Amino acid sequence: MTLTTVTIAPMDGAADARAFYDLNARWITQHFALEDSDLAVMTDPETAVVAAGGAVLVAREGERCIGCVALLPHAPGVAELAKMTVDPDHRGAGVGRALITAAIDRARSMGFDRLVLESNTALVAAVRLYESVGFRHVPVDERQPSPYARADVFMDLDLTRLPVGHRPGPSVELHSH
Repeated sequence: MTLTTVTIAPMDGAADARAFYDLNARWITQHFALEDSDLAVMTDPETAVVAAGGAVLVAREGERCIGCVALLPHAPGVAELAKMTVDPDHRGAGVGRALITAAIDRARSMGFDRLVLESNTALVAAVRLYESVGFRHVPVDERQPSPYARADVFMDLDLTRLPVGHRPGPSVELHSH
């Protein structure tokens, strides 16, 4: 499938919050089990993410939510890139790259200097995407404890080292609201 346009905007209302839950529950339960830490973020992203000083971005094709990502405040100047997923029918069309690009832009505009993330080696395409936009693997001795049993990949991205206007080559047209 080839998309020509995807719109990425902040989560807006109950329907977006429900899509955030549904999209994430779908991929997590396909590969792993939902954990308490997942549910704490997914059940009420307005409180768990936005009210905590973060952001949830939703990718849409028309009115349909086809992907999402969260920026969770992690420490002063640091946000966690979390709960990033794309609807299976839209994978491979550049939506994930557009989401991560929008998340990097949003993190910078919110004043974050660094992004961190946790993933799993079974999610090969996701790890490759993170590497392709500049995330580096964090050495074992620099890792923080994880609330996720499935986490075995730890990465970070120094936003101060990216050139202004850095675009990791999205393959879809990005319209941010």
